[in-house]
Amino acid sequence: MQSLLFAVLIFAGSLLCGPAFAQVPLAADMTGKEDLEIGTSTSEIAITSDFRGADLTIFGSVINSDALLLAIGQYDVVVTLEGPRDDATVRRKERLFGIWVNRTSMTFERMPTSYSLASTRALADITKPQTLTELGIGIDHLALTPTGYLSGAANLTEFRQAFRRLKQAGGYYQGQDAGVRFVSSSLFKATLRLPASIPDGVHIVRAYLFKTGEFIAERDLPLRVIKTGLEDSISRAAHESPLSYGLFAVLLAVITGWGASLIFRRD
Repeated sequence: MQSLLFAVLIFAGSLLCGPAFAQVPLAADMTGKEDLEIGTSTSEIAITSDFRGADLTIFGSVINSDALLLAIGQYDVVVTLEGPRDDATVRRKERLFGIWVNRTSMTFERMPTSYSLASTRALADITKPQTLTELGIGIDHLALTPTGYLSGAANLTEFRQAFRRLKQAGGYYQGQDAGVRFVSSSLFKATLRLPASIPDGVHIVRAYLFKTGEFIAERDLPLRVIKTGLEDSISRAAHESPLSYGLFAVLLAVITGWGASLIFRRD
């Protein structure tokens, strides 16, 4: 009831005061605190059998920015795209009796299956490493929390380095400096490269705003990645009916092998 009365009073004041009342800024603007809003070029990406990767464009606006600070480059924006989270296991092979086998492994809790980053400049030039670690921004600052028993700190460091190396080598984790640029006094544009091996599921686009090295605001949006066509049908069959899928795969292999033997046999 109070909110309704407040709305009626504002409407009446606008009628009485005319243009002068319309010039009064909103309460959010009167605070003078910087904030940001973001949007994406698409809310859904379809993966087909011939998918070779794509570029995702993120648009954003810095609200209540200081024109002078913006002109001298005191505002920085970092944009990330995190894939669905899941436990990730890293295994180390060792030579045993002349054969390379998996001897030790380590599992990290709820890591992004994919991670892309773009920023106005190098992360080290934007803010302190401690701030990046607290916010989990950047490949080197993601929280790699292991599960189970730890044999030693050196062992943990090796597995963390191996995890990052494998993810980057596979194209799942990537980042680029200068991938975000201001196109006007307050509008910015970012481009993130989606790898061909991007996993399906709900991904999260996040944008971080910094001013003179201090974290100011954060915004996020969901991005859905789905498989379509034959690839989607095969994936759903493998997960929903694993027994039937396995039997069909074996039958198909037998028929293919038998057919090949008929075609290429020597009379």
